[in-house]
Amino acid sequence: MRMHRVVKRSYDKELDTFRHHILIVVCFGVALFINEKFTLQEVVWAFSIYLEAVAILPQLVMLQRSGNVDNLTGQYVFLLGGYRAFYILNWIYRYFVEPRFGRWISVISGLLQTGLYVDFFYYYFLSWKNNAKLQLPA
Repeated sequence: MRMHRVVKRSYDKELDTFRHHILIVVCFGVALFINEKFTLQEVVWAFSIYLEAVAILPQLVMLQRSGNVDNLTGQYVFLLGGYRAFYILNWIYRYFVEPRFGRWISVISGLLQTGLYVDFFYYYFLSWKNNAKLQLPA
């Protein structure tokens, strides 16, 4: 995005200060200690699940710092959160239908990820209800 000549004009380096490297290191460290089996495949799988849970944080922080959210970005983030919320319904269904429900790592990470969207959902619904432009508190 920083290299595309049209898109890079909208990039604001002062707003983009989130230290995403820390998220990557922390997620990898957690994956080393909290996994289903200590094999390369399971550790990498757990790492990807943990990273997916927090991958939206830099975007949410940047949106909050800027205050104003354009329509396309607001709908995109809302639909990303909605997609994850539907996963929760799937897990509830699978818990009651499958004889042995596993993969608790994905459930806990999914709940964490959906929880990160709650504040955004609140302001999204307020702006929708009031037919106003989506603005997040700074």
